[in-house]
Amino acid sequence: MGNRSGTFKTQLSEEMAYQSFLPSPLPPYPPIENDDEMTQLLIQANTWIAKLESISSLIPQIALLMSMYVRKEALMSSQIEGTQCTLEDVLDPTLELNANRDVADVINYIKAAEYAINRLHTLPLCNRLIRETHAVLMTGVRGQDKSPGEFRISQNWIGGMGISLKKARFIPPHPDDMVVAMSDLEKYLNAPDTLDVLVRCALIHYQFETIHPFLDGNGRIGRLLITLFLLDQKILTTPALYTSYFLKKNRMEYYDRLTLVRSKGDYEQWIKYFLKAVSESAQDAYENIIRLAKLHDTHVSRINTLGRARLTALQLFSYLEHNPIMEIKRTAEAMQLSFNTIASAVKRLVDIGILVQSGGNQRGRTFSYKEYLDILREGT
Repeated sequence: MGNRSGTFKTQLSEEMAYQSFLPSPLPPYPPIENDDEMTQLLIQANTWIAKLESISSLIPQIALLMSMYVRKEALMSSQIEGTQCTLEDVLDPTLELNANRDVADVINYIKAAEYAINRLHTLPLCNRLIRETHAVLMTGVRGQDKSPGEFRISQNWIGGMGISLKKARFIPPHPDDMVVAMSDLEKYLNAPDTLDVLVRCALIHYQFETIHPFLDGNGRIGRLLITLFLLDQKILTTPALYTSYFLKKNRMEYYDRLTLVRSKGDYEQWIKYFLKAVSESAQDAYENIIRLAKLHDTHVSRINTLGRARLTALQLFSYLEHNPIMEIKRTAEAMQLSFNTIASAVKRLVDIGILVQSGGNQRGRTFSYKEYLDILREGT
């Protein structure tokens, strides 16, 4: 049996029989029907992305804010998969002393995102790049026994913990079909198409999640693929757009709408949902970048009132924007300044309300750039 989005194929026989899903190649046929609602959502999503792009070129510390945004996205995307971890855990300066496995997952996502974004300079968006990124994501963490960097050669399925193949909610393509489907997807990633880039992006994310080419990490790679495709298509110049916040908030709807494409061939409802995710995420990023830039300016002018002490304070402030949770000894080493120099600069920033002591005893105290963290923490 099949529909516009693909066919369910019976694998094995008798007692062992199960049905895997083979998605039809993109773009869908019959073609996507663009109604008034979809047109409005497209205009809205493209408008917010354009606003986000314009602000990205105006703010001097945009690269820094992007590296923070990548961390936030890593956290959200991992939380969708059930990772228990907070933004503080990810930014903790004593990370290597207490790294739990959940934090390691998020740190690997950050490395994978940075790796993939850089790799786009030397490689088109292709299966090789996807596999290399997966290897970075899965190495040394929980899924490392599940073939990092390799497409699966066995059947996988989606269901809760401990659910058998028989009771699975969804069974992706058989490995042989998966290889063909990923080859078709790779062609689509690089083929010209008259559809709007955001519509294509929605289709690509759906298709990747449906093919589920890896034994683990498909959700995270599939969400990263959204950013990579928009960068590759030059719709974005910085990785400022992350949809995981929206998808995490509406997690059940996210899964239900993907399922509806597979069961009914209804791509249109998924595209509309995806465009809402893009609009809301771009608006959220736009507003937060403005707030963070204003915060930067306010605090720099506050530090400029410190007279002779302001130079070290400004240096420390610059360090804080990369490391919003700090500890004096490590900071002194990183900045190649003495412990006492940093300690007195920290005291000044505490006095003028920029830093707050957040934990630890006299020697190993940690301080945090609270207002900055509060903006980044929203939604996590």
